[in-house]
Parts: sequence; structure tokens; C-alpha cells
Amino acid sequence: MSWLLYRLAILLMASTCCVLPVRSAFAAHALAMNGEPKYSADFTHFAYANPQAPKGGHVRRAAIGTFDTFNPYVPKGMAPQGIGLIYDTLCVQSMDEPFTAYGLLAQDITVPPDRSWVRFTLRENARFHDGHPVHAEDVAFTFELLMAKGSPTYANYYGDVSEVEVLGPRQIRFTFEHANNRELPLILGQLPVLPKHFWKGKDFTSAGLTRPLGSGPYTIETFKPGHFVRYKRVASYWGADLAVNTGRYNFDSLQYDYFRDTTVALEAFKAGEYDFRQENTAKHWATAYTGPAVDQGHIVKERIPHDRPQGMQAFIYNTRRPLFSDPEVRRALAYAFDFEWTNSQLFYGQYTRTKSYFSNSELAAQGPPAPEELALLEPHRSHLPEEALTSAYTVPSTETTPLRQNLRQGLRLLRRAGWTMQDGQLVHKQTGKSFQFTILLRSPSFERVVLPFKRNLAKLGITMEIRRVDASQYVNRLRSFDFDMLIATLPQSNSPGNEQRYFWTSEAASTPGTYNYMGVDNPAIDALVEQVVTAPDRESLITRCRALDRALLWGHYVIPQWHLGALRVARWDIFGRPEKMPRYGLDFFTWWVDPDKAAAVRAFQGR
Repeated sequence: MSWLLYRLAILLMASTCCVLPVRSAFAAHALAMNGEPKYSADFTHFAYANPQAPKGGHVRRAAIGTFDTFNPYVPKGMAPQGIGLIYDTLCVQSMDEPFTAYGLLAQDITVPPDRSWVRFTLRENARFHDGHPVHAEDVAFTFELLMAKGSPTYANYYGDVSEVEVLGPRQIRFTFEHANNRELPLILGQLPVLPKHFWKGKDFTSAGLTRPLGSGPYTIETFKPGHFVRYKRVASYWGADLAVNTGRYNFDSLQYDYFRDTTVALEAFKAGEYDFRQENTAKHWATAYTGPAVDQGHIVKERIPHDRPQGMQAFIYNTRRPLFSDPEVRRALAYAFDFEWTNSQLFYGQYTRTKSYFSNSELAAQGPPAPEELALLEPHRSHLPEEALTSAYTVPSTETTPLRQNLRQGLRLLRRAGWTMQDGQLVHKQTGKSFQFTILLRSPSFERVVLPFKRNLAKLGITMEIRRVDASQYVNRLRSFDFDMLIATLPQSNSPGNEQRYFWTSEAASTPGTYNYMGVDNPAIDALVEQVVTAPDRESLITRCRALDRALLWGHYVIPQWHLGALRVARWDIFGRPEKMPRYGLDFFTWWVDPDKAAAVRAFQGR
């Protein structure tokens, strides 16, 4: 899970101007979702990359669990971290614009004013690692292969493509069933291009460890299943001098070592077993980074703010289960989660309560619905709770209200939904069944969050069991929706679009492998998703996302948890990096190894 959701869009272009004319289609080097690209056709590098960055060095990172396939595109198996480095896509998205993509394999892109089709022209010098040219036939082959045998993601993303035409060795056109889908040309730019001559005659669905052929900046050097995978920079990489790659992909080699869990991985980092770590546990960040390496400055901790939407991290109900089919029941359980206590006692006050599916962004619903939002919601009133059209969404809080009072409110809602207390157990009046369910966990670090929630639920007469499974089993159960409740993050980009169908629609609810973990199945939300997909400009996209946000929030599909509008990075002090950081995240591949710093650190480590 990967980068699949994080790269929800990207695109291209290549010629002169960067603005599509009003009356005709025209080839360009870049395409913005709305407005104009930041970088002109003659740009030399992204502003957050250093064109003078030196090449060299070996970098080690960590991964959790295991891997058993090098094919990240099929709905089975576990692909290794970093596997996307061996592939090029048609385009690449900049990280300092809301949603603009620039040509990578694609030299240019052509779209008409209504964006009813898109035509890509490939670069003449684009090559796979075996020297074979990248042709339009490879693009068509990849598209058809992923649609037929790939993850359901692709059928969802590209389902509106009605025709694929190879117009020549370097030119391909995609025609869409519906016009005015502004994002779809950009999403097609995300397409990784696989070599037809390599895959022809092979079983694409086999989750094996045959080394694949790509065209990207790295290739697999060596690996040991379940232990590590090492990538090496391709010295003859065809795209090394492109503006989109200048100052990037500076490490000679990059290795991901696998660890059983995050606690073991943390200790390995402090012991010098790998070099760079993004910390996701507040307690570790506050207390675990101690010792001579930290005291002497060889390990550096840094909090890097960003403006990237944080999506929704939450306790997620599986509404396919009869127990959680009633929104009143789902709403009631939220009163048993005490975020304020959790944040102060477990997280050292580091987090902000999440109150939106688009947290940390302008896309989040704010206050009561504005008139423009009401205009979108009103036609679907019969399928939405009244509050979605009248009220600001709030989450239960103990900041001013005691937990005891919140639990009483939760119990009132449960009684209204047909549950009653008998001998300390919550029992359904009609069926006589007690209220019991299991929460599925992958990481032991979440147990300290879940246990206080479990105790609070017990005060309502509810029994919650905790089940922790390994990474492989966890992924398989997510794909098949085999759980009652889990903790997960539903990520968002700064320009939501077609991928929203993969999250919230009725079709996704019945499609294994999608991110509609909750089982959202509501015609109003289906319609609002389509409004987001077809938003004609940035202003309308913001309004439509806010309306969708309200409908989801008032459906009580989750119990929102928390977010942090910054990255917590710990690193051994071997790196150099550009002075300017991208606005919407961290492009680690603009960093480089500083030989002098690395020598000092390795001497300290005794290596």
C-alpha cells in the first residue's frame, strides 16, 4: 500500500507553452488539474531539487514484515518496499503544486478543451534496462494487462477509458466514455509502462520472485526473501538528464532491510543498522531517541512541517457486519474513545484530533454547510442524515465534558437502537445476543491505544477482543474485508478525483481489494463522488469535497483518531539535502550522501 494511493495522479507534456488553448487541442510539456503549471517548458529542475547534488553512497532503510513477490500490480502477494524505483511512468507529479504532472516517458501530451481524450507522445530515447525502446505498444499492452489481470485499483481508476489506439511507434491515444473528467488524463500519466517483450508468454498473475525488467532509475541488485532487497542506480539510465530527474536519484544503492515489527526496527536504527527513519509513534519520538549517538549529534531528529492532506486515520467499522449496520450504534461507540486522555497520556500532546476525511487541507468541511454545499446535498436528502444538511460535524470530546457523561450519551443512543443492559452486558432486545466484536491489529504499538478504548467499551457492557496478526495475514484480511473493526488510514491527495470511487462507492464496497473498508453503500455518496470527479475547477473541487466530507462524516463509518501536519524524521547524519523542501511532502530522492559526514558516522559506528 504503498504508493498506489499516494500517486493517484500524474501527468505530462512537452513542447512550448503550458496552457491549453480555449478552442483546440495542443501538445504541451505539463498539465495542471486546474490553472497553469508552475514550471515552463524550458525548466531545468524542480525548485526543491539541487542540480549540483553529488551521486554516490549506499543508503539503508527499514521495512516491516516480509515480501514474496516482485509484482506490485496484482492483488496477491507482498511486494518489497521500493519496487516502484525500477519502473518509469508516463509522467511524474511535482511536489510543490496541488496537482500538476510533467512528462517522463511521455515527451508531450495532447488533450482537447473538454478532456474527452488524451494523446501521449513518447520520448524517442526512452529505453528499458535491456536497451529495448519503449514503444506505444508497450503502453497499450500494460494498460490492457492491468485492466484484465491487475489489482482492482486499475479497473476503478481507468474504467472510463472506452478506447485505446496505438497511432504510431511513439504515440498512443486514450478516448474516454465521458467528457469533462479533468483528472483522468492526469491519472493515465501515472501508468507504469511494462515491457511487452518481457511479459509476453509469462504468467503475470504469478506472485513470484523473478526479477522484472523496467526502465526506471534503479534495478534490483540482490535480495533475500523476508530479509532484504537492494537496488542499484542504473548508470546508463536513459532519463537521468531530464528536468524532472535532475538532482534526484543520487544514491548509488538503496537497501531495505526487513524487521518483524516497529519496536525491533527502532532498536536496529539506534544500533546503526540503517540510516533513515520516519517515526510514527509519539512515545518513541518523545522518549526513545537517547544515547551517545544522539548526544554527539550523529543521530538527528527533525520535525518537517508540510501542507499535505492527512486523510482519515480512524477506528474503522465494517458495516457489512450486522452488528455495525446501524449508524446509531456506530455513533454511540465514538463516545467511548477518549482522545484527549490518549493524546496527553500516550502521545505527549503531539497530535490534533481529526474531524475530516480531508484533514490538514482546505478540502475539509468547516462549520455548517455553505449554500454551495447545500445545493449539492439537497437532491440527496432522502439518503442522508438530516445533520449533514444542517449542522457542523463534531466528535465527542472530554476537553470540557467528563468521560462519564459521554458514556451515558453513548448508552442512550444504544438503547434507542434496541440494546439494553443485562447483568453488566449489553444485549439486543430482539435477538438476545450480547454486543461482542474483534478489532484486527497489525502493529503491537496500537495495543496501548486500544486497551483504554476496550475498558471504556466494557463500561457500556460491550466486549471487544483484540486480535493481532502478521503482515501477510493482515493484508489478505483487508483485501477480503474479513474483520469487524480495524485501525487504518484512508489517505488523500491535494486534488481528489477518480480514486474516490475506490474509497467510497457502492461498487467498491463489493469489490475485494478496494479501500472501501467500511462498506459504504449509499447512492447519495455515489453521486457526490461523481461530482468530485467532474469538478471543472479548483473552487468547485473544494466545495464538492466538503459536501462529500459531510456525507461521510455524518454516516458515522469511523471513529476519527488524530493527525500530525508534519513528518517526524530521524536520521544518521550522513545526508545532504536541498535548502528548499517541497510543500506537499518529503522527496527523499532529492537527498544525497555527504562523504565527509558519512565517514564520521561510520567511524563512530565502528564500520
